[in-house]
Amino acid sequence: MRDTQHRSSVASDSPVLPRVAGWLAILLAMAFLVLVPATAFWVIRAGALEDLRAEGLAAAQSRALTLESILDRQRSVVAILADDAVVKAALRREFDEGDAVSAKLERLREETQSSVMYLMEDTGHTIAASNWNMPDSFVGHDYSFRNYFRQALTQATAMEFALGTVSGQPGLYLSHDVRDGDALLGVVVVKMEFDTLEAAWARSPNATHVTEAEGRVIITTDPHLRFTTTPPAVPDSLAITLPVRGTGWTLSMHMPTREADQTAAYAAGAAGLATLLLMALADQARRARLRAARKARADRTHRAELERAVAERTRDLSEEIRERQLAQQRLSQMQADLVQANKLATMGQITAGVAHEINQPLATIRLLAENGQAMLPDGPAGDNLARIARMTDRIGQITDQLRGFARKATGEVGAVPLRSAIDASLMLTTSRRKAGDMPVHLPAIPDSLAVLGERVRVEQILVNLLANAFEAQEGRVDPWIRIGVEEDGDHVALTVSDNGPGLSPQVIAQLFAPFATSKAQGLGLGLVISRDIARDLGGELIAEAPVTGQGATFRLTLRKAA
Repeated sequence: MRDTQHRSSVASDSPVLPRVAGWLAILLAMAFLVLVPATAFWVIRAGALEDLRAEGLAAAQSRALTLESILDRQRSVVAILADDAVVKAALRREFDEGDAVSAKLERLREETQSSVMYLMEDTGHTIAASNWNMPDSFVGHDYSFRNYFRQALTQATAMEFALGTVSGQPGLYLSHDVRDGDALLGVVVVKMEFDTLEAAWARSPNATHVTEAEGRVIITTDPHLRFTTTPPAVPDSLAITLPVRGTGWTLSMHMPTREADQTAAYAAGAAGLATLLLMALADQARRARLRAARKARADRTHRAELERAVAERTRDLSEEIRERQLAQQRLSQMQADLVQANKLATMGQITAGVAHEINQPLATIRLLAENGQAMLPDGPAGDNLARIARMTDRIGQITDQLRGFARKATGEVGAVPLRSAIDASLMLTTSRRKAGDMPVHLPAIPDSLAVLGERVRVEQILVNLLANAFEAQEGRVDPWIRIGVEEDGDHVALTVSDNGPGLSPQVIAQLFAPFATSKAQGLGLGLVISRDIARDLGGELIAEAPVTGQGATFRLTLRKAA
């Protein structure tokens, strides 16, 4: 019961959940800190833009009304002139006083603040003008090509915004036909220029222009836009458009939104500071709660630590006793392994001594067999003596191999023919191989293929690998061993494979550990020594990964002799 409570306490005190909650709180705080000022910015900006729109609408209406008033006044002037008796009399040529009509038009122009007034016959020929005594007088000019003249003949009135052919100044031309009953006498024209109006509009920061029905700019605070059909958009501005009554024109005014943006930015900054202050106060309160919670948790942890310390000390003492017992067992096992290794070393010395001592009687037997064969060259006895001589040769080869294998390594590295080293190792393990009638499959190995090493030590590795393969297949049906040789650049790889039970994961894990063996009579030193020899010679000995249903495969890599 106490263990269950302890684990529950540890799980609840895990730092993972508080850390996740802390990051989540930080993310929420950052989102809130961004969201509040952004919301304040857009709400205040929308209100400021609405106020700006209302202000701009009033200003645009004022400008439109001013323009409409000017147009209405000039329309009245041109209508009155069209019905003036003096104008009609001049067109009927009842008197030849064109200068008097021109003087009258000049006085009327000053009173109505128009640019110029002039009177044309029905042919378009100008007979009187308010600028009659100026160098650029219209008197005598023919304006029959003008649209405002042609339209006045057919529609009674006309309006055209164009550039003056004589003055070169842009302006609005208002025309009206002059009739005596149904008889057409001529056309009277009033031209207005909007320089004063444009200058007054330009004194405010609100860009304004007036466009015709076709979209052409005719009145503008930017002279470069006049007569263009696609005025560019004004960035960072609020556009307000109103129709100009009775003209088909459109007045467009662009009010800068900079002040609205600044107001919204100030409001967003204030909201951000207020939010930051509230978050700081909330964080202080949170920290106070966390400190209290940490203190309570630390008290619980301290009590739990005391209980764990007692339990751990008890376990440590038990573990120490168990380790001492295991160490004593390992010591005993190592002593037994060393005794066995000493026995094997002694047996090797005895074997080498026997192989040496047997050479003299073996040579005597061979000599006697050859002498007997010389005395009895024919018949069964001669054949038997020849067989005895051959057997003594075979025994001599075996004893030579045993003495060479038992001989101490010199440490000198040279070229070792691989084929002869394999043959010698097979000869040294012949007894084990014949006991199980086990075939060994060899590839074709060139006599010139050699590796860098020491013959005795190379053979020692091969004998260990072959002996392990033989022992792994004892009692199995159709056992075999396959030796493979591959050349890989500056190295030669030799593999020894069998169709035994293979290597289990447990054996693989401690395959090259000293004194670790799965054999009842083994020491666990053969593969360890063999790998050390291979590394000393600049190579490597490894066990390839086991494959289900196949035996073990060891790969020996050595440097190729030049």
